[in-house]
Amino acid sequence: MILYNVTVNVAPEIHDEWMIWMKVEHIPEVLECGLFVAHKMLRLIGETENDGTTYAIQYFLNDLGDFETYKIEYGPKLQAKSFEKYGDKMLAFRTLLEVVE
Repeated sequence: MILYNVTVNVAPEIHDEWMIWMKVEHIPEVLECGLFVAHKMLRLIGETENDGTTYAIQYFLNDLGDFETYKIEYGPKLQAKSFEKYGDKMLAFRTLLEVVE
């Protein structure tokens, strides 16, 4: 199983709107591609380095082939849509991990 993790720091002034957007629009749109088998959204506890709130949105896939399909066919459009909506008020970085246990 593969874990696609998106870590996002959200500025305080957009936090509440962003949270609704994530739950109602963005995450469902990501899942609509039909490649992910599960997802979780987590909040980082005890963060003190910046003014925002940091979240990890985790999407689980069966294999790397599914991730490659997402990366080519869906990811760029969804990332661009996020940036158009929030710009630098929402900073994200992505990691890909293999579940070993």
